Amino acid sequence: MDVANENDRGGQGAGRLLSLDVFRGMTIAGMILVNNPGPSGNVYWPLEHAAWHGWTPTDLIFPFFLLIVGVSITLAFARRIKEGGTSRRDLYLKVLRRTALIYACGFLLAGFPFFNLSTIRLSGVLQRIAVCYFFAAIIFLNTKWRAQLGISIALLLVYWGLLQFIAAPGFIAGDLSKEGSLASWVDRVVLREHIWKGGGRIYDPEGLLSTIPAIATTLLGVLTGHWLRQPREAYEKVAGLFVVGVVCVVIGWIWNAWFPINKALWTSSYVVFTTGMGLQLLAFCYWLIDIKRYKRWALPFVIFGVNALAVFVLSGLAARLMNLWKLPRMDGRGGNLQTYIYEHLFASWAAPAGGSLLYALLYVLIWLGLMAILYQRKIFIKV
Repeated sequence: MDVANENDRGGQGAGRLLSLDVFRGMTIAGMILVNNPGPSGNVYWPLEHAAWHGWTPTDLIFPFFLLIVGVSITLAFARRIKEGGTSRRDLYLKVLRRTALIYACGFLLAGFPFFNLSTIRLSGVLQRIAVCYFFAAIIFLNTKWRAQLGISIALLLVYWGLLQFIAAPGFIAGDLSKEGSLASWVDRVVLREHIWKGGGRIYDPEGLLSTIPAIATTLLGVLTGHWLRQPREAYEKVAGLFVVGVVCVVIGWIWNAWFPINKALWTSSYVVFTTGMGLQLLAFCYWLIDIKRYKRWALPFVIFGVNALAVFVLSGLAARLMNLWKLPRMDGRGGNLQTYIYEHLFASWAAPAGGSLLYALLYVLIWLGLMAILYQRKIFIKV
């Protein structure tokens, strides 16, 4: 998000990697698409999360974003440190301020519009981004790349050890079920009424213990930023990203046999696997956009990428408001603005899953148009 968008704005600065904005914009567009299906209840499987173990394309979106957050931490802070004029105290204050603002945006989305503080969810996508940004930025400011790599590996191994060898009360060690995993138990005990409701309050997909490996995902992005800052030929950088990406995918897939790939638990195999996939996509974007200079196709993603925080928050708030706007359905039953649009534009001629996808695409396009206005006026909302 905009916390990860410090490599200049609006396509202007020297040495800018436009591919980062494009990659960021892809992930935001993907988030909006999968978060806002039509109300038919039918969704094509690539647009749903895996039921538990395993993965779908949707499960790649969030770790891709954290990877980009990490990349941009390196690009942003390394430049400030190199240029001088910013004290270490000011850098820490900037990290704290951004962390607080991102978490506040997540809290706003979780509670809007009623803000029932007794049950409001304390975790969530933006809340996890805030925490991961904080720890990754602090680690970056106080360590070199070798230590950052060591910390990343240590976090993944520690998390694997916790879930494999420590049993949640009433369950056995190594239980990775929704109810029996140590991570799920910790969320139930600590978060209590503030846990995610979508899982029946059994677990939280952005819970406490699973944030440990999510920090590792962000740190792997920090390491990717170090590689992109190296004084090497562009093709060498692309090759490095692609090769390391392939290696990570293979390692993650092998590890999956003992520690299943699982987005809700954010397992260590999931971290390595999704990082590998993300590095390969970033390598492709870098090659196509920053080396081959094929840019025109990417403009919609740039528009999303440079105002990522704004469009994510505003689209989430708008979706909630649409559900509050009561309108009758075509059969006379109670409905809202979302069902009204879906039934009048898509339900009469499209299959339920197809209509749901078309509704989601329309929602993405509407927000693309709104963000294009900001882009044309060079308005970039950041924290």
